Amino acid sequence: MASVHFRGVFKSYGDVQVLHGVDIQVGDGEFLVLVGPSGCGKSTLLRCIAGLETVSDGELLIGERVVNDLAPRERDVAMVFQSYALYPHMTVRENMGFALKLRGLPKPDINTQVEAAAELLGLTELLDRHPREMSGGQRQRVAMGRAIVRRPKVFLFDEPLSNLDAKLRTQLRVELKQLHHRLGTTMVYVTHDQVEAMTLADRIAVLNGGYLQQIGTPSELFHDPANRFVAGFIGSPAMSFLENLEDDVVVGVRPHQIMLGAGPLTGEVEVIETLGFESFVHLRFQGEALVARVEGEPPPRGPIRFRLLDTACRFDKRTGERRR
Repeated sequence: MASVHFRGVFKSYGDVQVLHGVDIQVGDGEFLVLVGPSGCGKSTLLRCIAGLETVSDGELLIGERVVNDLAPRERDVAMVFQSYALYPHMTVRENMGFALKLRGLPKPDINTQVEAAAELLGLTELLDRHPREMSGGQRQRVAMGRAIVRRPKVFLFDEPLSNLDAKLRTQLRVELKQLHHRLGTTMVYVTHDQVEAMTLADRIAVLNGGYLQQIGTPSELFHDPANRFVAGFIGSPAMSFLENLEDDVVVGVRPHQIMLGAGPLTGEVEVIETLGFESFVHLRFQGEALVARVEGEPPPRGPIRFRLLDTACRFDKRTGERRR
């Protein structure tokens, strides 16, 4: 295991700057998730750790060693890609053991490590199959197994679940979390899906436009966002924003912070999403869209009174920064 440390890291492609002085420290054994919209720099950061991209300025450390100039094979990291990247002509056993074979390990040792990883991932019965004979979820487990047998200091995941259906994504999220608990290895995980980030991470780093916006636990980012961007990106459904309550402030409210049925404000119920135990009620208030969470029977469409809890966030209308 090892820590990963970005110290004032910049990355540019010619005149285009994609990372702007990023400072992030990933603790030894931590599960850090990098999130943000497309083009925010999260995959570039991951590729910098792997050595697939070079750092333009600043330092990148794995453990106590600066790795800016080290080749990928010298960094002792393993990467799991979105596309699985399995060799189609090889069996599961051969795919998982290929890197060990290149290292020159004896075949009995390779088999021992492959079979241990296969048992961990529920792949024992599939070791003699080829990738074409397996589902997407099984193939992604093979890709993870190939990384595990290398016993790296750091695991890197580049949107590994994005090609899977919703049910399978949920299942593999749980399995990934369990895997991290069992291995205790440092993991850095990239996704654009904030639900994945919230459920997997020890801490989340939110990026936008190549700048680090905030880093903290899922609870910290949800309850105490540093700015409007983080507040709007973290949470499902997303935070709603009201522009017209105060002159220089935008009020941000999450669905659980809107109390329906009584209060000083009147909105119009437009859409109701019923999810069984709870419903999300979409309101229109002074031209703004709001989403409220209710348990039990939702209200009918039409006018409704409501109030905002005092825990609602306030953001500077010009800068987007949180007002305390």
